Amino acid sequence: MKVLFYRKDCIGCNVCVEHAPNYWKISGEDGKATLLNSQKKKEVLISEIGQGDLNEIELAERDCPMRIIKIQK
Repeated sequence: MKVLFYRKDCIGCNVCVEHAPNYWKISGEDGKATLLNSQKKKEVLISEIGQGDLNEIELAERDCPMRIIKIQK
């Protein structure tokens, strides 16, 4: 499974960091979230996720007000 993060639309609300701190952090440069250990493809950050982390990522996807987190199963 993968998580896709459309960072350019991030508003830095911190919801993703609260739900899944092992996957996201807020950048000190621009105040937006960054998907850790990810690869960038065009405008999307992509990271592999383990089954054990799925619940945290689903909460981040659900609660993101910008709807810029997508889980690819």
